[in-house]
Amino acid sequence: MLEAAVACLAEYGWAGSTVSVVAERAGVSRGAAQHHFPTREDLFTAAVEYVAEERSQALRALPTQERPTVVAALVDLYTGPLFRAALHLWVAAADEEQLRPRVTELEARVGRESHRIAVELLGADESRPGVRESVQGLLDMARGLGLATLLTDDRARRERVVAQWARLLDEALG
Repeated sequence: MLEAAVACLAEYGWAGSTVSVVAERAGVSRGAAQHHFPTREDLFTAAVEYVAEERSQALRALPTQERPTVVAALVDLYTGPLFRAALHLWVAAADEEQLRPRVTELEARVGRESHRIAVELLGADESRPGVRESVQGLLDMARGLGLATLLTDDRARRERVVAQWARLLDEALG
């Protein structure tokens, strides 16, 4: 059901993603959905958190790779359906008071975990000046590429940016 919720959010946005739509896509009754997730906010924050955790586990399971491969894998976090779904949730939270604190807390947790995984995968020593900021810059840049991907398929440009960022990280991380 959680995967169906993320898929609906990515496909239909917040306005088009109701508990009924998700239940139908998941093949369960609306009552069953509401039994597990009493509110729409419960369902969608749990769904984004679940898929983010699955993606984090997949990243943690990556074998040691060269930096360009790691940078590309991290950018992929922000260019797929999970990011699209999360973005719809963030936009909705900007206008809905009851949703905002939940999404803010979720974003902080996911952001910290993404940073921690990036540090591990890149073999970054954050005790060195500028390294923490370089890793965070990578994640911020990836988020920006994810936003650009929502409007156009700019894969060729994204690949060049990712390659350049990997070179910059090699210099910054040593």
